Amino acid sequence: MSGRARLALCAAVATLCAAGALLPLVEPISWLIQAAVLLAIVTGVGAAARRAPLAGPLVIGAQVLVGGLLMTLLFTPGEAILGLLPGPDALAEFGRLVQAGVRDVGRYASPAPVTPGIRLLLIAGVLLIGLTVDALAVTYRSAAPAGLPLLALYSVAAGLSQGGAGWLRFLIAAAGYLLLLLAEGRDRLSQWGRVFGGAGGGADPPGRGPGFAALAPVRTGRRIGALVLGIALVVPALLPSLGGGLFGTSGSGSGPGGGGGTISAVNPLVSLQDSLNQPEDKEVLNYRTTAADTRDLYLRIVALDQFDGTTWKPSERTVTDVPERLPGPPGLSSSVDLNRVNTSISTAEWYAQNWLPLPYPASKVDISGRWRFEPQGRTLVGDRGQNTHGLQYQVESLQVRPTSQQLASAPAPPADLLREYTKVPRSLPQVVRSTAHQVTHGAPTTYAKAVKLQDWFALNGGFSYNTDVRAGSGSEAIARFLRQKEGFCVHFSFSMAAMARTLGIPARVAVGFTPGTKQPDGTTSVGLKDAHAWPELYFQGIGWTRFEPTPSRGSIPDYAYPDTPDTPDPGSPAPEPSRSTAPSEGPSAAPSCGPDERRPGSGTACISLPAESGTSPPDSGSSPWTIALMALAAVLVLLLPAGPLLWRLRIRSGRLAGPDGDMAAGTLAVWRELLDTAWDFGILPDESLTPRKAAERIIRIGDLQPEPAAAARRAAAAVEQVLYAPQPQPVSGLALDVQQVRAGLRDGASRGLRLRAQLAPRSAARLRWAWSARWSALLLRCRNSRPVAAARRALAALRPGPRRA
Repeated sequence: MSGRARLALCAAVATLCAAGALLPLVEPISWLIQAAVLLAIVTGVGAAARRAPLAGPLVIGAQVLVGGLLMTLLFTPGEAILGLLPGPDALAEFGRLVQAGVRDVGRYASPAPVTPGIRLLLIAGVLLIGLTVDALAVTYRSAAPAGLPLLALYSVAAGLSQGGAGWLRFLIAAAGYLLLLLAEGRDRLSQWGRVFGGAGGGADPPGRGPGFAALAPVRTGRRIGALVLGIALVVPALLPSLGGGLFGTSGSGSGPGGGGGTISAVNPLVSLQDSLNQPEDKEVLNYRTTAADTRDLYLRIVALDQFDGTTWKPSERTVTDVPERLPGPPGLSSSVDLNRVNTSISTAEWYAQNWLPLPYPASKVDISGRWRFEPQGRTLVGDRGQNTHGLQYQVESLQVRPTSQQLASAPAPPADLLREYTKVPRSLPQVVRSTAHQVTHGAPTTYAKAVKLQDWFALNGGFSYNTDVRAGSGSEAIARFLRQKEGFCVHFSFSMAAMARTLGIPARVAVGFTPGTKQPDGTTSVGLKDAHAWPELYFQGIGWTRFEPTPSRGSIPDYAYPDTPDTPDPGSPAPEPSRSTAPSEGPSAAPSCGPDERRPGSGTACISLPAESGTSPPDSGSSPWTIALMALAAVLVLLLPAGPLLWRLRIRSGRLAGPDGDMAAGTLAVWRELLDTAWDFGILPDESLTPRKAAERIIRIGDLQPEPAAAARRAAAAVEQVLYAPQPQPVSGLALDVQQVRAGLRDGASRGLRLRAQLAPRSAARLRWAWSARWSALLLRCRNSRPVAAARRALAALRPGPRRA
């Protein structure tokens, strides 16, 4: 294998090693096999084009052409011309697939399914990076800069992977890049021969014993690369890192040992939206409970109580050991009716995050492992890597059942609690505050205001549920949600909590799961699509109380229905009945489903469906200019590989025609054509030989028969007469002699060599040399042009000259 072929192979291997970091993001991994096949074909095209030889831009153009044809054949054969050539319909389909891929990337959590759009983005990205690496490292022989596209590919994978790409994938990607550098170093050294020797054949260096060998730079480079790679692996391992998301599959949460310390949590927005948009509703956990009605049995993970204008997040709190019995919930009085419920929960093997789902408020948790208790939010968090992977635990909790009268007559909360949980940032738009006062206008109590806010979002405000809306919890996101009136549970809960705070009602947001769906065996299954966020408002004597502003999700609690229904605002649709006499076993259904949603069955929520990339409204047809430009581009693309062949035909016809009246120039042109014809058939020209010896060399290597050999000798004799005779005599029939030599070389060559000489002639390298010479001459003329020379003289005049005494 030649040096360049080995380098091209290492470039493809390095690209695939870096692409391996993308494997945890999607499943299955069949896309990588397809990308590897396409990359191998494009790499082979580049190697063949370089052996032709073609100029660097032509090599890259040929690879781009073949790559585009392969992508068309793989993704849009039905819309392509003859199933291969990309036409307007194929390009439009590519555009739809790209849009669908970008949408699917934002829709799904990792590992995401390999939808057609995501598959296009992955394969096209790997192919583009591979072509860039091949162009830099092989075509232009600069392997070091080729690390930049490889780093970009790895960085994208590491940035999207939960918890990073992992040390093993980093090691594989780095090993691929080092392999590429070593291949380039070996290729460069091979061009200089065997420069570095061993101990034999020369005197030992001073101070060295027998058998001393010079240390090769390649070996030194390997040691340096191994050392740097080791440092890159060890240093990140020694640095602290954060765990995964609330609904993610990674959970390396950390916490202090002993009896105290603090914790902080990650923002749940992206994880929650990704969970809702998963194509498969994988079971997160299931439970068996003594509760007769599970509508209010929400499984709470964490409470977000700090709003800084950018996002809602949990405050940094002190954690303690989990007590035998948890302290009573704050603000709950003995006059409120409650039931004690026992629940046995089992989490899935794949579900691993460091917050423990619990019914609220829990009074006792029987669980093994390293768990810590945060009293303010009443949550349990894993310590030193403890997570929810495959757990079984028992929870005793309270079902608090206040009446609407108790909530309406609740006294004012404590001053410190009121101050902490009614803070809003100064950046909160005025529209949030004014809308809250407008919606609750006329409400006599804090409870009535809370109910009006809930009903405005869930019933009569004109809001719709859509999980495709971009997640956001900042001040501007809330204002945008109030204008557009479209979002999912994050928008509803965060907006209601912020508006409640502007009304002086203590509020926070809880994140967790809705009660789930009853199973035939008596258990209840909770899946990814049950992930939810809801607001909690504080009422003295009852404590933190759940409300449900999100339409088509969860269930509105009984205490959130006032004794006397409120009159809806004029002009707004009448609220639909949202309470049923029968217990609900799942989320309540929305009044209507959107065009991109479906209702799987009665009593279930509208679920957003991924848009199909292949469906789109019919267009009115392409314009004639677009079709003409596409046809012109297709012709140019098809003519690009035929460029060397067409150039060679034009040069041959011009040389054999001969210049009028110039015998010497015509003879030398015919001789140059004979040399280039031999070069096309693999006989490299040797300028150091005389015409006679050059002809004999062509006869010997080309194994010419007597007649073509005699024609080659006649052409050589004519050239020597033109160059050396005092009075050259004209010789006729030289063009026929060259044609005879060409026929003899073709008869003695193999089929592959004949095709290469015809379609990819080696002598086309002269075209590259000619363009290089013209470019150099143009630069020289520009450098010596009058304006440039004048500018140089002006700059020289401004420079201080030598001082005279």
